[in-house]
Amino acid sequence: MSDNEIKKSIRKEVLKKRDSISTALRKVKDLFIRQRLFSLPEFINAKTIFFYASFRSEVETLGMIRASLEWGKKIVLPKVDTENHRLKLYEIRDVNELMPGCMGIPEPSVPEERLRGLDDIDLVVIPVAGFDVYGNRLGYGAGYYDILLAQMKKKIPIVAPAYEEQIVERIPAAEHDVRIDKIVTDERVVECDGY
Repeated sequence: MSDNEIKKSIRKEVLKKRDSISTALRKVKDLFIRQRLFSLPEFINAKTIFFYASFRSEVETLGMIRASLEWGKKIVLPKVDTENHRLKLYEIRDVNELMPGCMGIPEPSVPEERLRGLDDIDLVVIPVAGFDVYGNRLGYGAGYYDILLAQMKKKIPIVAPAYEEQIVERIPAAEHDVRIDKIVTDERVVECDGY
C-alpha cells in the first residue's frame, strides 16, 4: 500500500471516530481543549493568531476566536483561493465577518486591505483529521495547509486542537512535511519533537 492509500485509510477511520462523538460529549471535550490552548505560553504571548473556522465535527473554534478578539488578539483566518490552489489570509474583527465559502467552510468576507502574510502571524492553529505524537498531521487531502506552511520564513509555533480519538500510532510523512509543534487534546498537551 502506498503512503497516499495508507493516509486515505487512516483519514476515513479517524473521521468516522470523530463523527461518532456525541454532541454533548463534544461540548465537554471542546471546553477542555479551549482551556488547554488558552493556557499555552505560545497563545498567551501571541499578538496575531491564525485560526481555522471549525466545520462539521472539528474541534469548535468560533468561541475561541470570539474570546481571542475580546482579549485584543488579532485574528487571521484562511480563505481558499481555488484558482491558485492556496490559502489567502485575512484579518477578521468579528466572527460575523465569516461566510460559507469553499465546501461550505466559514471564510472571511472582508475587504482586500485586510489581507495578511504568514510573517504577520505569531501562532498558527490548524485543523487535523488525524495526528501522531511525533507531530505528523493528516489533513483532509487537498494540501492547502501543507502549501501554506511550507512558505514559512520564520519559525512560527503550530498547534492543532484535536480530540483524543484522532490520535493514531503513525502517520506517513515526507521529508518536506511541516510538523505540528503541539497537539492540544481534551486529555493532554502533546509536545511533538519529531522522531
